[in-house]
Amino acid sequence: MRTRLYEDLVDRLLKYMVEATLKPGDRLPPERELSDRLGVSRASVRQAIVALEVQGIVDSRHGDGIYLLRHGVAGESLNKLLDRRRRLPEILEAREALEVKLAELAALRRTEQDLVAMDGALERMEADIAGGGIGADGDAEFHAAITAVAKSAVLAQLMNYLSHSIHETRMESLSEPGRPSKSLTAHRRIAVAIRRGDGKAAARAMREHLKVVADVRLLHWKPENWNA
Repeated sequence: MRTRLYEDLVDRLLKYMVEATLKPGDRLPPERELSDRLGVSRASVRQAIVALEVQGIVDSRHGDGIYLLRHGVAGESLNKLLDRRRRLPEILEAREALEVKLAELAALRRTEQDLVAMDGALERMEADIAGGGIGADGDAEFHAAITAVAKSAVLAQLMNYLSHSIHETRMESLSEPGRPSKSLTAHRRIAVAIRRGDGKAAARAMREHLKVVADVRLLHWKPENWNA
């Protein structure tokens, strides 16, 4: 399927989901029905669905159907999707290099006042998830709090420089089914180690958390096997 057709079909599917007043959790019509509605082949619909799935917009469940996870924004080109997939591994490597050390330093340098910011971030993330959100703001606040607690100006500057790219990895991860609650649990584990002043445990917990963050559908997607 050529790039322009791919982009047009993805945008049309996103528009259809809004016009059909589908809500997160609703099931989309079968591929055959979608292909009839949109006037394209089932193969084209299938490829567009795969692209939406790796973006965390839909979840295709074998033998059960296609479910809407969240509404997406039209206009994400195939080239942008592929570019993000190429950049993602290096950004995740950078996050591990920086944030594991930040967690260790935070455990060694934290004060009781510092812990208040972390606790507040966890509470906001928990409340958002309980309300049906993915906890992105609380997630960002938690990692920002750790950066501040570590009291390393140079590492903080590097984190700020990568902030946009880190946000992309955050959204990729939290859009995975069931991931928000797992991330919240991991954050609490990191916070406990920091509160105890155990640098090694904090570093280990952060490393384990970031390994899960790196496990996203976009990286499992193999575009070379996709007739784009």
